[in-house]
Amino acid sequence: MMELKNGSKIAIVGGGPAGAFSAFFLLDLAKQVDLDIQVDIFEPRDFTLTGPRGCNMCGGVISESLVQKFASDGIHLPDNVLIDTIDAYTLHTDSSSVRIKAPKNEKRIACIFRGAGPKGAENQLPIPWSSFDDHLLSLAIEKGAEHFKTRVTGIAWDRGRPRLSWGENNHTTYDLVVGCVGLNSPALKLFIDLDFGYKPPKSTKAYVSELYFGEYEVVRLLEHSMHVFLLNIPGVKFIAITPKGDYATMIILGDNIDQNLVKQVFQAPEVQKCLPVGWEVPVQTCHCQPHINIGAPSNPFGDRVVLVGDCSSSRLYKDGIGAAYRLAKAMAYAAISHGVEKESFRRFYQPACSKLDWDNRLGHIIFFGDSLMRPATFIQEAILAVIKEEQNREDTTPRLSAALWDTFTGSSSYKKIIISSMYPMVVFKLIWHSVKRLFGV
Repeated sequence: MMELKNGSKIAIVGGGPAGAFSAFFLLDLAKQVDLDIQVDIFEPRDFTLTGPRGCNMCGGVISESLVQKFASDGIHLPDNVLIDTIDAYTLHTDSSSVRIKAPKNEKRIACIFRGAGPKGAENQLPIPWSSFDDHLLSLAIEKGAEHFKTRVTGIAWDRGRPRLSWGENNHTTYDLVVGCVGLNSPALKLFIDLDFGYKPPKSTKAYVSELYFGEYEVVRLLEHSMHVFLLNIPGVKFIAITPKGDYATMIILGDNIDQNLVKQVFQAPEVQKCLPVGWEVPVQTCHCQPHINIGAPSNPFGDRVVLVGDCSSSRLYKDGIGAAYRLAKAMAYAAISHGVEKESFRRFYQPACSKLDWDNRLGHIIFFGDSLMRPATFIQEAILAVIKEEQNREDTTPRLSAALWDTFTGSSSYKKIIISSMYPMVVFKLIWHSVKRLFGV
């Protein structure tokens, strides 16, 4: 067996959430079993910088339930990392809109910046918030990890062990290499070329933009609500605008997002209502089009190598941070308790990946069904009518509202969302309201 021993060396390529969580849990579990290991994190970016230099290209929304799970593992997020909180969602369709209050068990949604803030935020010194990614990396370092601020340039096999190269002539052989490189890093190719059967998951491009309105306008237009748009725009699956202090984060998910589609979204009447009057997208707005995971990877582990985060299994269109957290825990348990050979990861890490992959298949069904229903205005109106009923009556269990809340936040699995949506009374109400609007009853 390939077991970790005192003095074993582990390299983590990538210091974002997946990398920081992996280091944190590896060191935490090793301490519990009196195992002395060395964990090196290779991350060239400085997450305390603003703009693209310090950003990890993410919408930056995490649920209250996930924040509580972090805390239960000793990962506490200070107030200056949680920039803003959301206590409701406002759902917009082409015909109308409705506000969905937070369920009783989900008091808020936390908004974060992955780096030190959007491009231009450095002109607002002192910056009133701290980087989420930098905080997690700092916690991993406090646990005992060493941070190398450099880019890994090569990974090769050295008598059955992975050897990392960096800089001009630096290299070290490790007992385990954990790849936490996401889908947007050139380091992803290093793991593909390592030839242990790994193939990245299918991906598509998203659009993320930080829009500067000023705090007064953000509160006036958005309040403490994330605005979600299910509009009949071909190729668009999801649009959201999230308040974050002086900024509003625009997220567009879909297929083949290009400049014309982005322009079409900004010009949509429902979106315009959430923008200041006469406001136009600045030429220098801070935006990116990252690749996001929409499928399952092939062989995300082998002997002495394993991948965690977006380059492995993740959540479809939501909760990538939560997925990285859960997979990092599973990976660390497998490596510390059962060894670092492929069979250990297959038995104790693969089930966590498969659970996400299977649930994502249900997610694809949900989004496919949504794309079929969007052109039917009477169905949109029926959905809004049922939600309004649930929101206005305290004696009714808000099952459809809760299902949509979980869809937007990532608080629950797609399986649970389908079960909530298919509750007999919910289905009956949807059919009833659809018939009423279709025939003008």
